[in-house]
Amino acid sequence: MGRTLALFVIGLVFGGGLGFAFAAGNGITFDGHDHGDAAQHGGMDHGGMTADGMDHAKMHETPIAVPADAAPEIQIKVSPDPMAGYNLHVMVENFEFSPQNASLPHQPGQGHAHVYANGVKLARIYGPWMHLDGLPKGQVEIEVTLNSNDHHPLEVEGTPVTARAVVEVE
Repeated sequence: MGRTLALFVIGLVFGGGLGFAFAAGNGITFDGHDHGDAAQHGGMDHGGMTADGMDHAKMHETPIAVPADAAPEIQIKVSPDPMAGYNLHVMVENFEFSPQNASLPHQPGQGHAHVYANGVKLARIYGPWMHLDGLPKGQVEIEVTLNSNDHHPLEVEGTPVTARAVVEVE
């Protein structure tokens, strides 16, 4: 066992493994620049871009308008779990959860939801139920938004498709 470990360490050192591990851990690329350094790219951070060149953060900000006659609807119910935490039930109409199409192009009437607690994103969900645990004490606003497969929030006539509920966490 001791000899195997020694050979492994020698291989890492001479094989460049430590250098690669250090570089990867610090966001350094070997083509001469750091993709996360916006100063090197005319002020644009393309480290968060998708394959089609769209900034991932901008996708979450740029809504897709859904016609009123095809408008999805959302309601949520948050109830205490008998063991611990809370259970979130997301009820939708004119909308289909489509985990198989996550991060693929927008398809009308399908996508996923984003769950927030007091404005902080907790998760992306692909179905009607989620367990909420570790919520802060006091009044907590739970918000759920419907999003397209490609993560854009959905809106109808300028209004986001969202639902909110407030729970008192003890």
